[in-house]
Amino acid sequence: MELLTHSSSFLLPNPPLDSAALTYVLVVLNRDLPRFTPLLWKNARIRICADGGANRLYDEMPLLFPDEAALAVRERYKPDLIKGDMDSVREEVSQFYKALGTRVVDASADQDTTDLHKCIAYIRDLPNLKHEKASTCVLVAGALGGRFDHEVGNINVLCHFSSTRIVLLSDDCLIQLLPSSHHHEIHIHPTIEGPHCGLVPISGPSKSSTTTGLQWNLSDTEMRFGGLISTSNLVKDEIVTVQSDSDLLWTISLRKIG
Repeated sequence: MELLTHSSSFLLPNPPLDSAALTYVLVVLNRDLPRFTPLLWKNARIRICADGGANRLYDEMPLLFPDEAALAVRERYKPDLIKGDMDSVREEVSQFYKALGTRVVDASADQDTTDLHKCIAYIRDLPNLKHEKASTCVLVAGALGGRFDHEVGNINVLCHFSSTRIVLLSDDCLIQLLPSSHHHEIHIHPTIEGPHCGLVPISGPSKSSTTTGLQWNLSDTEMRFGGLISTSNLVKDEIVTVQSDSDLLWTISLRKIG
């Protein structure tokens, strides 16, 4: 089975050269901006706001640069695209970014998918990224916290686009899907993440999950909702390996990155 490697080097001020193998796309959702959003922006090739995420970018990015003029910050952090139902983004925000060259796409005709789903579908179909699908990683800022149904919707997007690398981020933690189609090797950066972590079977019970590098490793362990799931585990080594017969959610705590 093919090995898939993972790393949170996109949160490092100076990512190692090997992280350049991935093409990052940033999606900003309508939740509080993580304090490390400028790092995500710097490392992303394409930046997208999902509907009201544009309000967050407009209102909150200047707060991360209190010594600079708000207008200068807003002009510097201009998204490439705003897409969604357009029921949350304020008109003055939409017009401000339009004037700077941002493309605005009203996708309100589709009421069966979330704004994040719409943005991921757009990214998946970009002609210049299609040949880089395996090396494209979508970073989703503001994906956790707030309404529980929104969080579940975001996790559902991970499952729907299981062949796309997607990382859900908040100030406190990250979540990503580890598909059962691969073995996984997770490179830990102790200065920015850990030690708390977890593995959760999301697409159904796991009859067999095995890990290395954790304080309490799984060894051909069965996990299911209503039974055992791996929560409040601890990262012990700088490389964690995971293999399972079921798709798992990997989550790890983030240190106060700023």
